[in-house]
Amino acid sequence: MALIREKRLPQLHLSLPVPPRAAAQELGVLGRRPNPAVAPAPTATKASTPSGLSSQFRLADFEKLAVLGRGNGGTVYKVRHRETCALYALKVQHYGDPAAANEADVLGRTGSPFVVRCHSVLPAATSGDVALLLELVDGGSLDSVRSRRGAFTEAALAEVAAQALSGLAYLHARRIVHLDVKPANLLVSTAGEVKVADFGIAKVVARAGDHCTSYAGTSAYMSPERFDPEAHGGHYDPYAADVWSLGVTLLELFMGRYPLLPAGQRPSWAALMCAVCFGEPPVLPAGASSPELRGFVASCLQKDYRNRASVAELLAHPFVAGRDMPVSKCALRKLVADASSSL
Repeated sequence: MALIREKRLPQLHLSLPVPPRAAAQELGVLGRRPNPAVAPAPTATKASTPSGLSSQFRLADFEKLAVLGRGNGGTVYKVRHRETCALYALKVQHYGDPAAANEADVLGRTGSPFVVRCHSVLPAATSGDVALLLELVDGGSLDSVRSRRGAFTEAALAEVAAQALSGLAYLHARRIVHLDVKPANLLVSTAGEVKVADFGIAKVVARAGDHCTSYAGTSAYMSPERFDPEAHGGHYDPYAADVWSLGVTLLELFMGRYPLLPAGQRPSWAALMCAVCFGEPPVLPAGASSPELRGFVASCLQKDYRNRASVAELLAHPFVAGRDMPVSKCALRKLVADASSSL
């Protein structure tokens, strides 16, 4: 797999003025603020710096409360601001990891309720590690919800699909491709809000319609053209690759397990390549799934990326556009609440 090209950490602070204690309490435990107005798409060579964000957070301002997750690149903590008591997620990434600079750069370009928000980039004074101060999404990842509560209902899945697609639509409109969509990288709040997260290998595409040559990512969610680049001229359409990954993700949430391999089979690279490139997607039983869901998944998991539906087409698909929104939102909130109560 190609390595992510290392970038210098942007010399910018995406922090917000620290609110007084009363304001923080009014905002609630997430310390949430209104999203900034969406600016025109930035160029691919320079990160945008939000205006009016002059004050800076320091790592010493925060108290670590719990570990939310660990990965190869670092650790995510639940933290509390010592003065305001507002809660955040602090993603500490190891010195020299290019994903830290990449994620900071990409998140500096975004401001959507469907994308996790970055408040500040905090360089450590001594270790050289870099910390991203992120909004705390209190329900955890969709992967953790599935592992605790099992398969998602269709109603809850339709809500996940609608919000994840809204996040991807926002990103794609700004020529940002995620390249690692999976249940672990979609966060959900107890209010039923889904947010795209983890932009360590995301790319900003120079021009609309450009293809991509990066093959970093999670093998289980890679599209056929990413597994077999030689068959596609050594490059691929990254927007269509995100759609495939979302299709696999939704199918996994519905089935309650990774869907492209038989239950219990070890997901080795060879097994995954055979399944993704040469196997057929599982057929959902008619009695256990609606025609709308089956059609939606089929639109995502076309082997030929040129036949895959776009994000805009999927947002208009009956499975998403025709959902009963209050029912689907309630179903998702219930799943998250049940998963949280099982901790």
